[in-house]
Amino acid sequence: MNKQKQKKEAILSRFQYSSEDVIEKPFNWKQMLRLFSYLKPYRKKLLPLSIVMVMINTAVRLAIPILIGVYTLDQALAEKDSTLLTTLVSVILALYLLSYGANYFRIKWMNTLGQNVIYDLRKHLFTHVQTLSHRFFDQRSAGSILVRILNDINSLQELFTNGIINLLMDMILLVGIFVILFTLSPELTLAVMVILPIMFFISTSLRRNIRRSWQTVRLKQSKLNSHLNESIQGIRVTQSFTQEKENMVFFDGVNTENFLSWKTASRKNAMFRPLVELTNAIGTAVLIWFGASLIQSGSLSIGEFVSFAFYLGMFWEPIGRLGMVYNQLLMGMASSERIFEFLDEKPIVAEKSDAVSFKEMRGHIEFENTVFSYNEKRKALKGINLEMKAGETVALVGHTGSGKTTVANLISRFYDPTGGTVKIDGVNLKDVSLANLRSQISIVLQDTFIFSGTIGDNIRFGKPDATENQVMDAAKAVGAHDFIQRLPNGYETEVEERGNILSVGERQLLSFARALLADPRILILDEATASIDTETEVRIQTALKKLLQGRTAIIIAHRLSTIRDADKIFVLDHGEILEEGSHDELMEQKGHYHQLVKAQFNMLDAG
Repeated sequence: MNKQKQKKEAILSRFQYSSEDVIEKPFNWKQMLRLFSYLKPYRKKLLPLSIVMVMINTAVRLAIPILIGVYTLDQALAEKDSTLLTTLVSVILALYLLSYGANYFRIKWMNTLGQNVIYDLRKHLFTHVQTLSHRFFDQRSAGSILVRILNDINSLQELFTNGIINLLMDMILLVGIFVILFTLSPELTLAVMVILPIMFFISTSLRRNIRRSWQTVRLKQSKLNSHLNESIQGIRVTQSFTQEKENMVFFDGVNTENFLSWKTASRKNAMFRPLVELTNAIGTAVLIWFGASLIQSGSLSIGEFVSFAFYLGMFWEPIGRLGMVYNQLLMGMASSERIFEFLDEKPIVAEKSDAVSFKEMRGHIEFENTVFSYNEKRKALKGINLEMKAGETVALVGHTGSGKTTVANLISRFYDPTGGTVKIDGVNLKDVSLANLRSQISIVLQDTFIFSGTIGDNIRFGKPDATENQVMDAAKAVGAHDFIQRLPNGYETEVEERGNILSVGERQLLSFARALLADPRILILDEATASIDTETEVRIQTALKKLLQGRTAIIIAHRLSTIRDADKIFVLDHGEILEEGSHDELMEQKGHYHQLVKAQFNMLDAG
């Protein structure tokens, strides 16, 4: 048994995630008001209509006990007035029908209101997340982001569809009931209200505990979603290393944590209502004991007592619902903290208010004493200086971690340099509109991402208004047309996420067509030919020679055969430029580049 436990702990430690801390903020109405600000677009129509229905329903509920107790019992029945009795029964029936109608429209309009708010909030969060810098996504898993956009916003649905309007209805109902109770019998009202301090103590003592529990639930859900996302994305690796059992052990641990957190939060949530009902029972006992004595003394009639009992029962009902609404507020607070944490994130790569746009980018790139670090421990670039003239094809070579991809990331301004500048056509990229800059740059990565949709949709991703002929011309230029024509529906063939029906080489060809159709001024190929066979690579190289004319191209490659014809080659090592020049010039120097080429040819000969 101990060995199994140790094995399980070892597996869990291997798959351990860096969890997000539970946000420690006091409950405050300021944040809730920020959440409720999403109601503003509907404050002139749906919200007022719902409030009117609430007022009608509340007025009816307050009127009926008086009609039953004081008028029906004390007058119609006591005086045996059948006409009054018939009238009262008809009025009460009409009021119940009116209450039903008001409730129907209240629920209908509040559901519509709640769904609209959830839609707006999710749209706002998703739109904002898309504006955040790459560093934000470097520090968070896809699963934790999905939890915020889906689960956390879904948890607010009940608050917006029922909680807010119930809060208003119950507050009005409580005030109305208290006034009527005091009017019927001040002595009896004061007697039964002695339990209110108990109610207040119950709600305040549980408040912090419940809120903390729901925060923990959100944290565990985030961890579960993160693991699910990684497991599905990495299923091939898991199966190839036969790690299904180990992965299942970790999933079971995360799933159990999620289950237990829900169980704990639900148990604490469930404690509130029974405690309210317990205090209700105490209040009822006081009502019967003290009310009976008042009836015997003649200071309270039977009808008034019945009305009082009705109102007292109604009094505990909204108090119980207020406890439920408060729990919804606690859940909403836990979710809104996590949602607003993302909404308060500012893009590290920010656009200036007076950002300029390139009217016609030429593609002249300069790095001046450029320093960059992904973290404070290690510099990816150490004050490099390089120049890429407009229309040149430039290659970046070097070992893994030498800084090649970092150069490409800075040109696209996915990150800003921590020192020095990066310029295009003499303009500091920090002064340029991000949309304008990136619309004129296309990137082809080694790990090609194919979106769900048709082949044609994927090619025109960077240029949605492209015609079918333009899509086809781009595919022909990179040698993708032939294999597309062999697919069941050609360019209209549906592909699932990541394009699993296509080979690695075919996906890469589609990414070439996508980049070229966008007609960029700068084209970055980051290990783009690494997954393509030699025959396909030859065809692509032939096409690129023609297509890259007049365009600045940056080629990052380990396979040095792909950069032989580059106008200039920069050799990087640990964030520094060791050599630069054409292939022939660098071979003559017999330096670092010469050694790389020689080592690669030796490997090919050995193979």
